[in-house]
Amino acid sequence: MPGDRPTMPPVRLRTEAELARDALAAPLLARAVRLARWAEPGKPVAAGGVLSAEDLPAAVELLDLAADEEGAEHVAQAWQLAVDTGLVAIQESEAADADSAADADDDTAADGESEAPAIATSGEELRLITGGSPQDVLDIWLDGFETVLADAAAPDLADIVDQISEGGEIDLDSIDWNPEEEAEFLDGILGNLYLLTAMDEEAAAGSVPLPALVASMVVPDDMDEPTDDILEEVSEAMVRLDDQFRLLAPTGLIEYQPVDEALIEEVDGEVRLHESDPARQQPQDDEEDVSRYGMVRLTPLGVYAVRSRMLDAGVDAPVVGDLADKGADVLLDTLPGHPEPAAHAEAELWLDRRTPDGAARELLAAARGDDEDAPLRRLTCQQTLSLVGGAAEPALREVLDDRHLGGLARVWLAEHGAKDIPEPSETMVFWLTVDTLAAQLATEDDSEELRDLVRGLVDQSGGFFESAWKVDHPATADVLEAMGRLHPDKKAAKEARKAAFKARSRA
Repeated sequence: MPGDRPTMPPVRLRTEAELARDALAAPLLARAVRLARWAEPGKPVAAGGVLSAEDLPAAVELLDLAADEEGAEHVAQAWQLAVDTGLVAIQESEAADADSAADADDDTAADGESEAPAIATSGEELRLITGGSPQDVLDIWLDGFETVLADAAAPDLADIVDQISEGGEIDLDSIDWNPEEEAEFLDGILGNLYLLTAMDEEAAAGSVPLPALVASMVVPDDMDEPTDDILEEVSEAMVRLDDQFRLLAPTGLIEYQPVDEALIEEVDGEVRLHESDPARQQPQDDEEDVSRYGMVRLTPLGVYAVRSRMLDAGVDAPVVGDLADKGADVLLDTLPGHPEPAAHAEAELWLDRRTPDGAARELLAAARGDDEDAPLRRLTCQQTLSLVGGAAEPALREVLDDRHLGGLARVWLAEHGAKDIPEPSETMVFWLTVDTLAAQLATEDDSEELRDLVRGLVDQSGGFFESAWKVDHPATADVLEAMGRLHPDKKAAKEARKAAFKARSRA
């Protein structure tokens, strides 16, 4: 695997059976399946497989859309999906083929002669909907999603029709559409939703305000306050994305509350939002006002779809549970890069595959070492061992005299109520302290929590630095130097720097 392959945080995926049920329940596919079954005996269709004007009202009734003013449009979208995914097969009649051949040879065919229609019947994919595996259903759904996504990134057909009706050539520049840029922007938006889901499952359970989502793509990271030009770009992107999300929502990819129509206006032929600064809307602002600008959430089916696209693009998009059959060394190296809920779930799945005693021995063996990453491995080992029950006690007692592991073993035994735990030596206590701080520094930099930890250690232990510089740990000098940077008291900070100098001289 290439070393520069992009990597995403892991996500939780529902089972294939659950995802397949979600796919079948998605409005667009559900309608497409009903239309395919309706067409199974055979339906005459117009050129290109379009439903005839005679059958369209019946299809609207079939889908219970008669009361919906956009019912005919929903039918057309579902029918097109059925054709695109193979749920419906279009068969040109022999008469139509003969007419086509005759027209090619004789351009003087009578204008009033009607072309024999094609016939729409159910396709092979319809059999897979009921008789195939969950993966078959998901493959059909993914094919349909890809066609809708391509449509969402396409320009407004009305603009093209206007150009054609005026007798002009299609000029993509004049309709402000770049296919590569549009597809890249939409992929980026979906990628940001995916990243939010992976990084914070609780936050992702709610919906994201559309202004915040667009701003994450448009507003530069180093810009404290968006300029008027950036705000206008955000507004234009929101209008465009609102149309795209309305098209994508019926696929089941997202749950979407559209932009309030009252906020949209057309000025000089351009559609835009009334408000010029939606990017300044903050989550703490009135919730009702923010929601008027659109709210979106990636569904579990959407997470599955976006991940599939990422994998096709060569992105490393792991799933929680991928490490369950890996060794403890891989687990301890990987978990620190996971968001906390995912790391916890991954550790539990890994432990479920092993006995408590066996898991503890494997983790402890992988935690040893004096390399730069060893402190973080040991901290991760300690966190993972906290999930193991008392049956692991024999494995922890075996390492009580180990200079790398004796300290964390005592901590685990004490937390699990074990008796007869030997007192650690002062050397072991200081070694564990340095090791723990080194691990924290590797993950938290100069966080407020780390500052509090440093302050507490120094304040609770008189003469801490007089003993700490003597600790035989590869990270001693670096830890003491960091303590000098983090401790708020100038005198203590100076003592830490002196101790760091002594540790370097000793080394």
